[in-house]
Amino acid sequence: MKKVRLKNTLKIQRAKHNLTQEQLADLVSVTRKTINTVENGKFIPSTVLALKLAHALEVPVEEIFILEE
Repeated sequence: MKKVRLKNTLKIQRAKHNLTQEQLADLVSVTRKTINTVENGKFIPSTVLALKLAHALEVPVEEIFILEE
């Protein structure tokens, strides 16, 4: 079985909207630390949080989260 890693472009997408981690966190009702750990790949968000992030950033969830082999 191939090892798969979840990569994300959250920091890039957030920057496109000129949002701080705190501002994005407020939009999706989480802490700034949660946004930070997702951006750094230390925390894999729930499906609900991933969808909230995509909605807040106005992109499909696949533009933020990518499976990488």
